[in-house]
Amino acid sequence: MEASAVMYWYTGTGGWGTGLAMGLIWLVFWGALVTWIVLLVRRPTRTTPRTDTTPERILAERFARGEIDHDEHTNRLAVLHEAQRPREQVRS
Repeated sequence: MEASAVMYWYTGTGGWGTGLAMGLIWLVFWGALVTWIVLLVRRPTRTTPRTDTTPERILAERFARGEIDHDEHTNRLAVLHEAQRPREQVRS
């Protein structure tokens, strides 16, 4: 019986450059993952309604966007103020 010799080539780990590169890749990976999670948790939800929305504010925003002109803004604002007065003042 003949013995066959099998050669195994050992190339090593690639030196300190490969270890450094792998370390940096893992550092970037974990940093990106943590950043993504933090941004995901801290992101404001778009489904929460604004609590400071008043008819005057909505009217002012529409005027600022140019949806209504100055005359319409003034008229609607006057109607809002008349509707918000107590009933006793309206009857007097």
